Amino acid sequence: MNVKVAIVHDWLVIPGGGEKVLAEIIKIFPDANLYSIVDFLKDEDRKIIQNKKVNTSFIQKFPKAKTKYRNYLPFMMLAIEQFDMSAYDIIISCSHAVAKGVITGPNQLHICYCHSPIRYAWDMQHQYLKESNLDKGFRSFIARWILHKVRIWDYRTSFGVDFFIANSNYIAKRIKKVYGRTADVIHPNVAVNDFTLLEAKDDFFLTASRMVPYKRIDLIVESFRGMPDKKLVVIGDGPQFESIRKIAPENVELMGYQPFPVLKDFMSRAKAFIFAAEEDFGIIPVEAQACGTPVIAFGRGGALETVIPYGLDKPTGVFFDTQDTSSIIESIQRFESIRSDITPKNCRENALRFSEERFRKQLQEYILGKWDDFSK
Repeated sequence: MNVKVAIVHDWLVIPGGGEKVLAEIIKIFPDANLYSIVDFLKDEDRKIIQNKKVNTSFIQKFPKAKTKYRNYLPFMMLAIEQFDMSAYDIIISCSHAVAKGVITGPNQLHICYCHSPIRYAWDMQHQYLKESNLDKGFRSFIARWILHKVRIWDYRTSFGVDFFIANSNYIAKRIKKVYGRTADVIHPNVAVNDFTLLEAKDDFFLTASRMVPYKRIDLIVESFRGMPDKKLVVIGDGPQFESIRKIAPENVELMGYQPFPVLKDFMSRAKAFIFAAEEDFGIIPVEAQACGTPVIAFGRGGALETVIPYGLDKPTGVFFDTQDTSSIIESIQRFESIRSDITPKNCRENALRFSEERFRKQLQEYILGKWDDFSK
C-alpha cells in the first residue's frame, strides 16, 4: 500500500494500556511517522514504540514537563494543532485527551482509536475536581473555566475525525453522548499469551491495581473485615496505600508493588480476582481470566464486555450491582456457592478473544477497508 501514514499519541511517559495499543498500531504500520505532545519514555521502555523517532510539541521543553505535563493541558490543545499533517494520506490518532485534535484536510483519512473523550472534562469532572482538591475556592473557579474551554474544543475537534473506533461499547456510548458520533468497537489488545492456564487454585482472593480512589481498593479491603474466614491478597501501590494499610484487617495481606512474575503467580493461584472499578475496558480482569482465574467484578463499564456472568453459557465470573461492602460480600458468597460451575478452561477461552493477534488483524482490516472506500 503506497500511502503515507502518521500516528498521533497523546503523550509518551510511562508504558500503559494506551501505549500497548499504540505498539500494535506501529506493528501494522512500521513505516509510519509518530507524533506525541511529549516523549519522556525511558530507554528500556522505548521498545514498545520500536525505538521510533518521536516528533514532539513545544511542551517538551516546558519547565518540569517530564513530571508536570498534565498541568499543561490548556496548552496541549494549541500544541496538537501545530503538528503538520499535510504530507500524510492516513492519520491514526490514539487518543484519550487531545491527540484527535490534529488538523487534517478533506483528502486525508483521519481515524481515531478513542480510549475515551477527555474524562476529567466531561462526566468525571466533579470527581476529578474533588480528588485534586479543586472543588472549592478561586482555584476551583479557574479549573472549571479551563475545563469549560476544553469541552468546547474537544467537541469542535471531534468533527475533524472521519471514523471513531471505541475500545468498548461503554466508550462508544460515551462518544455518542459527548460528540454525537457513532463509533465502531474494536476491543484493545491484551497480552493473554504472557499468562498460562492453571487449574489448581489456592484458598485466597486477589485484587491488584494502582491505589487511586476510583479503583476502590479500600472498599474491597473493608469488605473482608466482614469475612474473617476468607483471605485477600492485595498487590499494588499508589497514593492510597498508607490509608488502606491502616484499615486492613488481619485476613488481608498488602504486598505493595510486585514485579510481573510475582503478580502472574498470585493471579494464577487465586480462587478469584476481585475488581471494583468502573473502567472503560479493564485489562487486568482479562489477564486474570487468561490464567484461568474467575472474576468478581462491579457490573458497570467494560467488565460487562470482558466477563461472562454466571447464568450465561460458559460463565467466567459474577457481578455485584453497587460499590459497597455488602454487595461485594454477597457476590463473594454467591461465587463460593457456584464456584464449580465456573471452570478455569472457560475463563482462559474467554480471555483469548482479546489477544494481540486478533486486535492487529481486526484493526488492520478496518483501517485498510476504510481507506479503500475513502480513496475511490
